[in-house]
Amino acid sequence: MTATTEEIDGALQGSQTVDITTTGRSTGQPRRLEIVFHNLSGRIYISGIPFPNRRNWLANLDADPHLTLHLKGKVRADLPATARVIEDEAERRAVLPHIARIWGRKDLEAMVKQSPLVEVTLER
Repeated sequence: MTATTEEIDGALQGSQTVDITTTGRSTGQPRRLEIVFHNLSGRIYISGIPFPNRRNWLANLDADPHLTLHLKGKVRADLPATARVIEDEAERRAVLPHIARIWGRKDLEAMVKQSPLVEVTLER
């Protein structure tokens, strides 16, 4: 059964665990992983815990920003999208406090310096 636009829009609210599929930067093969997205004022962001090394999925998006966002809760859908990796410190400082609050994290400075942050735009 195909999810309706209304069901998809409802599933994209708040924060939710999803899968994303990126294209491997070296292999060209699809790479799927589980991750959490956050809908902040109608904009979809993906982040993660602080870590000093760049994650493979983020490096894949650097090479090819196209991905598939896989809804896998009550509503299931595979949504083509484009990622914009956010490196600008001012923009990171504007977005990450909201995500830190959702996760109950107290290490905002570490998040600003080392957490991945991308904005996802769905291709509707």
